[in-house]
Amino acid sequence: MPELPEVETTVRGLARFLDGARIERVTLNRPDLRRPFPQDLVQVMTGATITGLSRRAKYGLLHLDREQSVVFHLGMSGRWRIDPETPEKHDHMVIETRDHCFALCDPRRFGSVDMVASAELDQWGPFASLGPEPLGDGLTPAHLKAALRGKTQAIKLCLLDQRIVAGLGNIYVCEALWRARIHPMKHGGKVTKPQLARLVPAIKEVLEASIRDGGSSLRDYAAPDGELGYFATQFDVYGRTGEACHRADGGKIRRIAQGGRSTWYCSTCQR
Repeated sequence: MPELPEVETTVRGLARFLDGARIERVTLNRPDLRRPFPQDLVQVMTGATITGLSRRAKYGLLHLDREQSVVFHLGMSGRWRIDPETPEKHDHMVIETRDHCFALCDPRRFGSVDMVASAELDQWGPFASLGPEPLGDGLTPAHLKAALRGKTQAIKLCLLDQRIVAGLGNIYVCEALWRARIHPMKHGGKVTKPQLARLVPAIKEVLEASIRDGGSSLRDYAAPDGELGYFATQFDVYGRTGEACHRADGGKIRRIAQGGRSTWYCSTCQR
């Protein structure tokens, strides 16, 4: 599944061509993805000007000059293709401007497209209970200390809770916990202040590094221009079962299951 850096890379890639552009045509090649497209989506988007693009958690947003925002989620396999040479059977939504064509391709159809009044975005269901953005000023050691107080759930699972931090996914939580030297099974409420002071910058650093590298191209993900992300070549723990820790401390990378997902960590340096 595309995670936050992949969505951020997608939004930045689209913004290069769509910010300020007028939409001349919108085509829906099927009635739904994970859920139906909004009934008036084509009517509202056609002729509208895109006034900006942004991201919230793992959602991308196209802001229109008609006080509406189009919110997309890439699901498990979704991606945008810019000026594709040939159409694909999984190009379910196509946006055309004067100069470019943008196809939302989603083979598994776990993605979604919604339209929300721009003034009501913060109250929209999926956004209403989200925690702070991990790359924003709202994620601080003090916020995490308050959010984790008394929690007996493992810190790995706490960080995947979107109410605590918005947009963090499995890959980057594993990587951030390694950078902060925190064991993924440690109770959230028992993570110390010094550990939290390491964890917050670790989260930001690993996300920013992945965004610089264009994300992690796992399975179907690629940026809108077709370029693959290369952060996957820099994983410290993710997917490295049995390999030596990059800290050269004699530790080995282990894999465990938590909440139905795989977790990778160093058995020596994460405590």
